[in-house]
Amino acid sequence: MLCGEKLEENDGVGGRKVEVVQSRNVPLFSATMHHSPLPTKREFVIVTLLLVFLLYFCQSSSPLSHLALPANLSLSHTDLPTHPSSLPTRLSWQNPSQVPHTKILAHVPGWTLFDNLYIHNGTVFIVTDQPQSVPALDFVFSNSKFITAGNESIKARLPTDDNIQVISTKDATRRFGAGAGIIDGVTFFVNDPPQFITHYYHCRGNTSLPAVRHLFFPRLDNFHWRDYASMNEWVVRSSFPGVTMEFVDDWRDRIEMGSAFVFDRVLVADRSAAMAYSSTSNGLAGSVNWWMPIRNNVVMMAGMEPQVGGGTTSTPVITYISRQEWGRRMLIQKDHEKLVEQLYKLRDEYGYEVNIVVAEHMSRVEQIRLAARTTIMMGVHGNGLTSLIWMKPNPRSTVMEFFYPEGFAHDYEYTTRALGMTHYGFWGGEYFTAPGIPTPSYPEGFQGNEIPIDGEVVARLCVERLSLSSEVDD
Repeated sequence: MLCGEKLEENDGVGGRKVEVVQSRNVPLFSATMHHSPLPTKREFVIVTLLLVFLLYFCQSSSPLSHLALPANLSLSHTDLPTHPSSLPTRLSWQNPSQVPHTKILAHVPGWTLFDNLYIHNGTVFIVTDQPQSVPALDFVFSNSKFITAGNESIKARLPTDDNIQVISTKDATRRFGAGAGIIDGVTFFVNDPPQFITHYYHCRGNTSLPAVRHLFFPRLDNFHWRDYASMNEWVVRSSFPGVTMEFVDDWRDRIEMGSAFVFDRVLVADRSAAMAYSSTSNGLAGSVNWWMPIRNNVVMMAGMEPQVGGGTTSTPVITYISRQEWGRRMLIQKDHEKLVEQLYKLRDEYGYEVNIVVAEHMSRVEQIRLAARTTIMMGVHGNGLTSLIWMKPNPRSTVMEFFYPEGFAHDYEYTTRALGMTHYGFWGGEYFTAPGIPTPSYPEGFQGNEIPIDGEVVARLCVERLSLSSEVDD
């Protein structure tokens, strides 16, 4: 044995001392040793306890230990089928007669609901042997260029064959081969440039989302769908917690694959097509309660019950969203002050709750909570009125929008109507509502800071709308 040191150590059992020889050059448990010392009682006890602990831990803490598996289920790989059936991820055919036709379920310019819509190499394909049944493609799709005013801009945005085509089933087999990958469920396909999508107040207020599984933004990257107020992502994640999203890079991935894909069902939204023909999604048939599941999800995520704001006998809530600090599109200051005075008179005389707010001073949750409780919302045409989509429709629910005289934009009027509420547009002391609304117009002064409003007329209309509580049973 090599030179070593003799150490004395108490083994902790009966006070017995044990001699241990530790080599300076060879580890204590070197393989050169021919005889291992027997374990002490302490070592035996410790190892036994560790073994018992490990056995107990493995049985009680394993994630699989709580699973109740069927008695006849075997986890042996030898019991797996030799040829397992494939998941339904592909639509296949052998000849043109087996190619599923594209079906148009609903359509107004800019909003088209399809079954079996195909995409291949970056182009959208409507597959049908009855092309006469397909609406003009410029009513459906555009080339996604930025939108500006004028007829020349409209012409520049018209779709080409690189954007969308109508083809026969025979042509489909030639282009796609023997099948197409399935994009399952309902998809919302937004064929818009970043111009409006990155602006929550247009993205939310001008689209009608079905119960979607996928959101496609083929003209937008995955960063710029977020708006400056961080509302897009907040609303999408609370409305559809499990939704998948694809952006321009994903669209390029599908192009580079060279494969065809088919949507189970897809709503194609194209703002350019809708604007060019003064269309809105209101023309699509559907329940008047179509938005409520989304509204309720968002309201609950904000910490409130979905029924808040409902009924016609609770204390009415009037919310005036002021733009007087915004620097653009503002009321004449003295008219703003008169309006606030008249609204506070309503509070004092009728007991209404009155809120005069500046949206940019509120958090996202605060905006949603207040809008959810609001009975009458009012303000100058602008972003703040988008919060109307969180109101609870009932016979008293009203939106009052202030315009520069002779000016008008559809944005919040048709959104209000689509949600089953009443909208009034104001030109000073004059007001109008559907069906007697003017045509859209943007006169000089529309974007200015000298917009007039008659606070007394607004207050009288508030009383008239809220008096419905005596006429309508809750």
